[in-house]
Amino acid sequence: MGAVAVNPRWVIGAFIIKHKLRLTDEETLQSISENPYMQFFLGLQTYRPKQLFSPTLFVELRKRLGEDTFDEFSRTLITLSEDLRPACGGQDTSTPAPKGKLKIDATVADQYIRYPTDLSLVNEARVKTERIIDELWELLKGQLPVKPRTYRKKAHKRYLSQSKKKKASKASLRKTLRYLLNCVERNLGHIDQMLDLLDGRVFPLPHNYQRQLWIIHTLYDQQRGMYDADSRRCDDRIVSISQPHVRPIVRGKTGKSVEFGAKLGLSLFGGYLTHQTISWDAYNEASDLQDQAETYRLLTGHYPELIQCDKIYHTNDNRSWCSERSIRMTALPKGPRPKLSAYQKRKQRDEYAERNHIEGRIGNAKQALSLNQIKAKLQSTSQTWIAATLFVLNLSAFAARSGVTF
Repeated sequence: MGAVAVNPRWVIGAFIIKHKLRLTDEETLQSISENPYMQFFLGLQTYRPKQLFSPTLFVELRKRLGEDTFDEFSRTLITLSEDLRPACGGQDTSTPAPKGKLKIDATVADQYIRYPTDLSLVNEARVKTERIIDELWELLKGQLPVKPRTYRKKAHKRYLSQSKKKKASKASLRKTLRYLLNCVERNLGHIDQMLDLLDGRVFPLPHNYQRQLWIIHTLYDQQRGMYDADSRRCDDRIVSISQPHVRPIVRGKTGKSVEFGAKLGLSLFGGYLTHQTISWDAYNEASDLQDQAETYRLLTGHYPELIQCDKIYHTNDNRSWCSERSIRMTALPKGPRPKLSAYQKRKQRDEYAERNHIEGRIGNAKQALSLNQIKAKLQSTSQTWIAATLFVLNLSAFAARSGVTF
């Protein structure tokens, strides 16, 4: 009775193929149905021309598996590595001497969204509120004499004339933004009046319209507050109506000062890249160092002898914590600089340069596995997408260490 269960090997294998080849959900299953080598990789004994399961099942699988499942897969790969295996799984309560190197850094996994501007966000809110008014009008045709006016054609023309300008002045931009804010305010007022005529206990439209209305109310309050204060920032700023959990992360990178997505605290050791933190709000990554070192100890049985990081991690708290555990950092000592020999200077320079390895691995994850184009819509599924991408990256590293081309 009921549908046949999907083989777990098919599911994990399909995720690996998807992220390795940078395919969409539909393209992944189509490629598997056309390629006998992929089907052999999934464990199929005979060629199967039909799709293994529906592409929409990918979304449900991301919800069910979650980021913890793929994190566990990555940890399993680390414990299976030969150079880490003798130290893994030990239950000795004594603390062995620090050994090995831990490289840490932070990055942003960009969501695949349109670049947000105040003008485009407010205009999108205007369009969505007009659609809600249209739906409510269909339910109230006999109770209202005329349909509430939205002036949508005039507002659309006003928005297009402003957005097409190559060099718009601040005065004209603020004037258009004020006009669109007034349109959204008027539409929200119409929606409240129309809802009052209906049963107020139950929202008459589908849940997605109710969710959009909640988000638009918050977006309007934020944009109106920034407009009145002539400011460019506010707390918990919404940059996407469809994905309100996404926040702007100021990184100060050349040509890309602000990124939109989840901020990741990453660790690299033994060739494996793991994440300690996935945060949708901006935070100081220096707070990750101690947890990253503890995770390293949990997986290897000892603390790292050297933590290679940039200057933002060189806080007094981190310096003291590392000193208590005999852990060195790639940080200059405070106070007068000590006199170093030529060998010590070269060693110090080389250790700091080795931190570039984690920069390279992050670049591989973004360029080869699209870590900078997270196309999942929900917060939970986006985090699963990130964890699955890092798992595939670690699987490639594990295969390379085993002498297998993957």
